[in-house]
Amino acid sequence: MTRDPSAPGPSAAVRDVTLGSLIFRVTDTGPPRGRPVLLLHGFPQTSWCWRHVVPALATAGHRVLTLDQRGYSPGACPEAVEDYAGEHLVSDVTGILDVLGIESVDLVGHDWGAAVAWQVAGYHPERVTTLTAISVPHPGAFMEALASDPDQQARSAYLADFATPGYERALLADDAAGLRSLFGDETAVDVDHVLSRLGTETQLRPALNWYAAQSARRALATPHSSVPTLHIWSDADPALGAYGARTTHRYVTGPYRLVTLRDVGHWIPEAAPQQTADLVSAHLTQH
Repeated sequence: MTRDPSAPGPSAAVRDVTLGSLIFRVTDTGPPRGRPVLLLHGFPQTSWCWRHVVPALATAGHRVLTLDQRGYSPGACPEAVEDYAGEHLVSDVTGILDVLGIESVDLVGHDWGAAVAWQVAGYHPERVTTLTAISVPHPGAFMEALASDPDQQARSAYLADFATPGYERALLADDAAGLRSLFGDETAVDVDHVLSRLGTETQLRPALNWYAAQSARRALATPHSSVPTLHIWSDADPALGAYGARTTHRYVTGPYRLVTLRDVGHWIPEAAPQQTADLVSAHLTQH
């Protein structure tokens, strides 16, 4: 393990975690004996999206772990689409916890990271102390929304495009105009960092494989969350409407709380980092 001078927060160090043929980049911040919190990023970002959340959690005494997930860590980008199926994304998380010697973790995910977190909590509740899902509802609630809610159907029209082989070329054309447009007017997002990591077709293709590899059948089969669960949703999110947020409670059997952030877009960890950190801290304190 070596110190990472660009990593946010006190006592931050970066290490490579090897799982089979894949090498994941993991950043470890805060007191080593602190309560472990694992933050999972979404598309098209890396663990850098948590840079303003990490210091607050670490200062509160937590050991905060972030990783660049499969398709984002340079040493963990397999070529086959099927290598990005949900069961692999889940096993990445549990495998990393095994290597780090962590039995149970407070799991926080945004966007695709939230989708993975829901599955980890559902299939492996013994490994999750608490769950915080940001933006994305429970997979079952999301599939219900896609099946019955015209608003969500319209918001999710892009999913088919993202799953189409070669769509990385469309997103990167004209100085990555399509990729840039995903962030709208959200100035808090570090778009330059995104482009430095996903700005070529070779870099972007693995991240898009997440969309091509996912299964509606697996999403519908995701077990209900039995762990204490916090769901943070924002009412100005262009990709995720109210239906999934308001339906998720039916897919949670443990303690559950929904918090709606007003006038905040999709990129919550960067657009509202202090609110995010405060809500996660309060959730951990309560449970």
